[in-house]
Amino acid sequence: MHADYERLTEEVRTLQTRMAEIRATADSDDGLISATVGGGGELIELWLDPRVYRTQDSGALAESITETIRQAARISQEEGLTIAASLLPPESTPDDTDLRFGPLLHRIDRRDGGR
Repeated sequence: MHADYERLTEEVRTLQTRMAEIRATADSDDGLISATVGGGGELIELWLDPRVYRTQDSGALAESITETIRQAARISQEEGLTIAASLLPPESTPDDTDLRFGPLLHRIDRRDGGR
């Protein structure tokens, strides 16, 4: 039983490492905004073409930036789901799956008696 926990723990840690390496980039429809997020959906890089400042609509700019970041985060989630597919039910989707495996590792450690 302990060997099973060890194997699962190692597999989850490997998945965590692979997911931490994810870099997903999305561009706005007009190509003036580019956002890159990491495996946890965190913003890593935001690029704005200087032409975005030609209009005075800051609300529209903010909305476009936000949507571009969301698109990149969705791409990141899909990549993470692909990486973790071997540990998830086949019907898993990015919307119903928590790809943070820290709580799972904690439960495995507790169940295994902290060995």
